Amino acid sequence: MAFSAEWMPELDRKLMSRWAGDVSGRMIDAGCGPGQWTDFLRGQGCDVEGVDLVPSFVEIARSRCPGVPYRVGELDQLGVADRSVAGILSWYSIIHTDPENVPRILDEFARCLCDGGSLLLGMFEGTQVEPFPHAVTTAYFWTIEEMSQRLVESGFQVEATESRVDPGRRPHAAIVARRVRADQ
Repeated sequence: MAFSAEWMPELDRKLMSRWAGDVSGRMIDAGCGPGQWTDFLRGQGCDVEGVDLVPSFVEIARSRCPGVPYRVGELDQLGVADRSVAGILSWYSIIHTDPENVPRILDEFARCLCDGGSLLLGMFEGTQVEPFPHAVTTAYFWTIEEMSQRLVESGFQVEATESRVDPGRRPHAAIVARRVRADQ
């Protein structure tokens, strides 16, 4: 299958499994694309819904995984109640977002997550925040430090980071962050 998580790096699958194992409750795969990670998380026993801006991706995801809920939506308006989800996966879903608009999305993630809810964010890692040509439109490299700072400003506590360079690929980074309780 062209859009299967099995085609993704094993280290990503292991990270996603570990993260999902620590999340108890409803999840959103924010920016799910054709749904491979939503399907993967469902296969891990998670209560997960995929949300993507691109209707054709949502249609592909629905046709591939008819038992998994997918819908069209914006990352800065996920369409769920305040503090109603336990986990949000944002796997390369904000890479095309202009850096000045990223805080609005992170604020939305914080609004949606319950106190202590977890976010797993995947991105391209660089030595500075800068654009580069990618597939259909511009994407951005981020430093772990800069994205971590943005997360803290949106009410998250960064719990873990990792980075790696796979042969023939751009540098990768992942951040696990937890929504700080509202009374802290």
